[in-house]
Amino acid sequence: MKNKAIIEKIRGKKAFISDMDGVIYHGNKLLPGVPEFVEWLKKEDKKFLFLTNSSERTAKELQEKMYRLGIDLEENVFYTSALATANFLASQRPHGTAYIIGEAGLINALYNAGYSMNNYNPDYVVVGDTRSYSFEKIEQAVNLVLKGAKLIGTNPDLTGPVENGIIPATKALLAPIELATGRQAYYVGKPNPLMMRIALKMIGCSNEETIIIGDRMDTDIIAGIESEIDTLLV
Repeated sequence: MKNKAIIEKIRGKKAFISDMDGVIYHGNKLLPGVPEFVEWLKKEDKKFLFLTNSSERTAKELQEKMYRLGIDLEENVFYTSALATANFLASQRPHGTAYIIGEAGLINALYNAGYSMNNYNPDYVVVGDTRSYSFEKIEQAVNLVLKGAKLIGTNPDLTGPVENGIIPATKALLAPIELATGRQAYYVGKPNPLMMRIALKMIGCSNEETIIIGDRMDTDIIAGIESEIDTLLV
């Protein structure tokens, strides 16, 4: 009876915020039950948002990836830590400048938020998930932070899941910069309540009407707890 009551409570939520990596897919492999879950969300007219701490891809690229995996969704149901970071920085310093270590998702988000790229005296050094990490980029970032640039991380994940294991994520990539400069980065993504406030605003629901689905205690579940949103660990 207890399990049935829990299931009914979950089904009764008006809005669902779901992580992607490790919940919807591993790398390029869709996880079991996902097509049925998405179909149920649509059929029941639920509001939903796929919220990822990964900053590597744009929302459009995530939409295209899901389509390749067999699920057709609108671009506006995807929100990334790159978009949250761009939103945050634009609110702190409109039309600022940044030195970026990251991929297209982060670069495009900052550019669309009115930021310009600056490798000499930027307002911020912004680090996100990337596969093109190098000692030269670390060296540049360290020197810029020591000159006064503020250090920003798109998310506090140490690792990210892929089909054949894990890969280093943003916090791991930021570690040498933090150690060399003695400065701690400010992390925008989950579990930062800032990202959850944006998510709730996007879906137009209160925290009581919403549930967060995730696979990580340190980001997804803590994000829900700190934002007073019910959580579901999978």
